[in-house]
Amino acid sequence: MEEYISLEEVFEAYYECRKNKRGTCNALLFESDYESELVKLHHDINTMTYEIGKSIAFIVTRPVKREVFAADFRDRIVHHLIVHRLEPLFENVFIEDNYNCRKGKGVMFGIKRLHQQIKECSENFTRECYIMKNDLQGFFMSIHKPTLWIMLEKFIWENYTGADMNILLYLAKKVVLHNPELNCIRRSPIQMWNGLAANKSLFTTGKDYGLPIGNLTSQMFANFYLHGFDTVMKDRFRWYGRYVDDFYTISRDKQALLDIIPIIREELKTELGVTLHPKKLYLQRYEKGCKFIGSVVKGNILYTGSQTVSNMINNIRKFNRIAELSPSYVEENAEHFVCSMNSYFGFLIHYKSYAIRRKLAKLISPAWYKVCYISGHHEKVVCKKEFKQSHILKTKSINKQIFNDYDTNERIKDKLQTP
Repeated sequence: MEEYISLEEVFEAYYECRKNKRGTCNALLFESDYESELVKLHHDINTMTYEIGKSIAFIVTRPVKREVFAADFRDRIVHHLIVHRLEPLFENVFIEDNYNCRKGKGVMFGIKRLHQQIKECSENFTRECYIMKNDLQGFFMSIHKPTLWIMLEKFIWENYTGADMNILLYLAKKVVLHNPELNCIRRSPIQMWNGLAANKSLFTTGKDYGLPIGNLTSQMFANFYLHGFDTVMKDRFRWYGRYVDDFYTISRDKQALLDIIPIIREELKTELGVTLHPKKLYLQRYEKGCKFIGSVVKGNILYTGSQTVSNMINNIRKFNRIAELSPSYVEENAEHFVCSMNSYFGFLIHYKSYAIRRKLAKLISPAWYKVCYISGHHEKVVCKKEFKQSHILKTKSINKQIFNDYDTNERIKDKLQTP
């Protein structure tokens, strides 16, 4: 049998996949005999007999209620193999101002680019310019999988030069056209799906529509699905950017923005089957401010969105309740708490947010201040040395060594004193 994807590559994909996932049930089950499992997966891939396993479906409620599908651990390894091959090719063609799930980009990059583009268009806030922001309705669930596959297959044939071309096409087609809702376990109670709009769930969109939110490949394929639209918009307008299903356009000509709305609505619907959200159209002068990816860009100042702050407050209150119910939890999870808080403080530091950071610091229960403290101008939370896991393990190791040395010395002294 001629091998196209090496066993070493499968192992590398496995090691990457298991980062931060080693505590999950699927990962532990796979890891119990991972060498044999990887050899079998390698065989299934290269003989093109690989079949996708059972997913886990559940509902998350924050920041908004949505359905998530978690692929089986074995399938996530295959996702990494696909991404390793296609991501560099996509990066060669994607526009700079596509910010979602790309190395070196992301939320803060997108917000700063919006601020920079407003500054450029308004010539350092001295000229009038307008910002139009749009949202795609039920984007992930409205992606037409057969259309996506036709686009992707053509792209791979034209751009991929690896010897494993047929294997890559086989795996990509499997993943793109897969219907996880037909073979899944619902981890959340079925009542949690009540109230979820029909265009927000794979169970109600139809078998040819929707990519599962939660898969690594879904984010990448969603970016690719809108790549053509991004390119056209960038040709039409100098200042444009997109993060997942939110995109903005900046122009000095308000009428040009108004005129383009029906055109892009028709293009998205006809070519991709995607709908502009009728109630989420924003068009204002830049001085009014623009909300984007949970932040507000207003003039030369960046503010964090109220929903983001609300989520931070709720998380602090959750930690406080746990501390009250289980005092031992505080000392055992000091570093976990500090890391969680610093994810917020590190995000806020990029904004005009000193008052917000002080407010958050005051909300933290005194129980947590026994194991940590606030550093600088409320810039970060620091774990006290004696509660760091590295210090605890080092202390245990030293104490164990002292005990062993003491025990050894006592036995030597006993032997010397024995006549």
